Amino acid sequence: MEQRLVRGVIVLLELLGYPLAAVFDLPFRDGYVWSIIYVSLYVSLTAVALSTLVSVPVAIVMGFSAFPGRQFVKSVINTGMGFPSVVVGLAVLFLVSNQGPLGSLELIFTKEAMIISQFVLATPPITAISLAAITGVNDRVRDAAHVLGGTRLDVALVVLKEARYGIATAILAGFGRAISEVGSVLIVGGNITGADGISKTRTLTTAIQLEARQGKYETAMVLGAILLALVLVINAVVVRLGDQGVR
Repeated sequence: MEQRLVRGVIVLLELLGYPLAAVFDLPFRDGYVWSIIYVSLYVSLTAVALSTLVSVPVAIVMGFSAFPGRQFVKSVINTGMGFPSVVVGLAVLFLVSNQGPLGSLELIFTKEAMIISQFVLATPPITAISLAAITGVNDRVRDAAHVLGGTRLDVALVVLKEARYGIATAILAGFGRAISEVGSVLIVGGNITGADGISKTRTLTTAIQLEARQGKYETAMVLGAILLALVLVINAVVVRLGDQGVR
């Protein structure tokens, strides 16, 4: 499997005009690239899964109820979509540092700290887009459910079924925000590899930055192609969910 992927990358780079000799210097065989992919997916998927468990229920509550301060909460969520990642990284670094509230847990420069950082960044877009999907369902759907004798729970389930594509899009948008992150994970994770070259906290994005700065452009391009492939897979999932949603 690995050999097929390497050959595929070589063919792709040949078509793009990169020297074949440079490709053989890419550190696939020693596990460097695979470890970076693993760390990236582990951190991002965990952060998005935790964020989804928080964001979707919040969006549901806000979408089906009116309470004092609802508009303020919505404004805070929308503002959070534009949080500078570096500021989030600094805030999380303070929390997990030895002087911070979570210092005793020794999370600094660990995957767990990176998950916290990406959780903070992914939660606002997942919540905001899910809320927009729920509130965007046509009122006639709610009215029809009421007319047919549906309870409040029945109406909510019908609306959520109609909004499922938007909620799925929200989750994928959060994943895209998380896996493409550089600044915050660099601050809280440290971009660390072990003595054996295997990634501890190095992700695809931080590795691309490092390899490019060191002049290893072929490696950076391959890592960029892998990241692009992940984005294309995400888009394919969204399109497929959209096709199913309109049936």
